[in-house]
Amino acid sequence: MAVPSDQPLPPPVLDRPARLLLVAAPFYRDIADMLLAGARGAIEAAGSRHETIEVPGALEIPTAIRLAAQAGMFDGFVALGCVIRGETTHYETVCNDSSRGLMLLGLEGIAIGNGILTVENREQAEVRADPGRLNKGGGAAEAALHLIALCRRFATEASSGHGLARAGGAGRRGD
Repeated sequence: MAVPSDQPLPPPVLDRPARLLLVAAPFYRDIADMLLAGARGAIEAAGSRHETIEVPGALEIPTAIRLAAQAGMFDGFVALGCVIRGETTHYETVCNDSSRGLMLLGLEGIAIGNGILTVENREQAEVRADPGRLNKGGGAAEAALHLIALCRRFATEASSGHGLARAGGAGRRGD
């Protein structure tokens, strides 16, 4: 079992409040509600705003985020849900494909915190979702906020001419 770091990242510092969309799959309603509570707490502690939408399951989360990202109304997204291992291979499909979908969106430059729990049983889910315990919803929201801060930092540096791409050094050798 992984042991959490004694020195996690400090909460992100934003130049101005962010607007996040929480995308939740409430298949396990009580778990989703705990994840949402943790995420909302972290976002509000950062002085930012949020909206929430629900989708049928974890596989629909990446699509919902992509649709919302195209609208340009949000600075970042938090994916929240829970997949508990069952008796079939469907578990692997849902875990792998939802995670892959979120990763591909992230590589497009969309700031996403992944709070989709992938667990063996309900007890593991409850410990991870509970805001008073492992608070994975809050952690996913903080991850999204950190990525928003990075997006803003790099956009500012690029527009001021301090980025490598603007200075002509990106991808070049022998300078």
